Amino acid sequence: MILASIPSPSESVWNLGPFPIRAYALCIIAGVVAAIWVGDKRFQARGGKPGAVADVAIWAIPFGLVGARLYHVVTNPELYFAEGRDPVRALYIWEGGLGIWGAISLGALGAYIACRRYGIRFAPLADALAPGILLAQAIGRFGNWFNQELFGSPTDLPWGLEIDAAHRPAGYEQYETFHATFLYESLWNLAGFFLLIWLDRRFRLGGGRVVALYVAIYTLGRFWIEGLRIDTAHELLGLRLNQWTSIVLFVAAIGLFVWLTRTGRGEREDVVQVDKDDSDAEAEPAAGAVEPDPAAGDATEPAVDRDVTEATAADETVADDTTSSGDGDAPRS
Repeated sequence: MILASIPSPSESVWNLGPFPIRAYALCIIAGVVAAIWVGDKRFQARGGKPGAVADVAIWAIPFGLVGARLYHVVTNPELYFAEGRDPVRALYIWEGGLGIWGAISLGALGAYIACRRYGIRFAPLADALAPGILLAQAIGRFGNWFNQELFGSPTDLPWGLEIDAAHRPAGYEQYETFHATFLYESLWNLAGFFLLIWLDRRFRLGGGRVVALYVAIYTLGRFWIEGLRIDTAHELLGLRLNQWTSIVLFVAAIGLFVWLTRTGRGEREDVVQVDKDDSDAEAEPAAGAVEPDPAAGDATEPAVDRDVTEATAADETVADDTTSSGDGDAPRS
């Protein structure tokens, strides 16, 4: 059955007593959980320890959320700091408005700090996480569907997205259905997720090459999907800011992938995690242990019990004294 259009949810917030449950937040949380689960499985397959990805996520997620909101606010200051706007709303992250580039940048910084603390090599961890991030983005985009935001231009295609009049931008009030850019990007990211998994298994990618392909795949799709959107955005030479960002990052990602491949730095790593406690235990002698004396000879020679040797010498001395004693007195103990 072909639908005439895709309906939008009538509600995006449900109240559980005094607590509002927001669909946007639930989509973000579901995406994060999926990314951690996939990343942990992949990192273990690379030689990492179970739970390492969750440990890193404790650092990466707060950094990523701050970065995502900062990028959105910095690139859309008129939404919060123009005349008649409330600057405090820049903190209302639950209302939507997260920039993926800020999330990745500061999220990567948080992950790097965590890797340094836990003895994890950053490149293998990032390669393990990259497909899961695409999956998280595919899930998170459904938050835009619930909020009826970031849709494309009007269309009468069967998969056009119904938008309520209250959410239609100025100049588009007469249209009812629009390009479902949230769905286009979600499907693109989901396809990219499976493609990355296959490429990584087929060619045993490492050294950051999975990350480079992730950026290339995402920016390629983001470029054309961004061109469909009609929400307010800064433009330069006929292209939106996020389109220019996609172009720059796509070229950089392809260049990085080629460089890593040609220099041999993109091979799969053998060691991805070092337990600092174990390494310290091996490096330091156990309490009470006696280090071998180099002057004592070859350490491979069988050890001789000192007490047995001294007892033998004492017996020999006793025997000599007994033999040399003419009056038969018992030897002194």
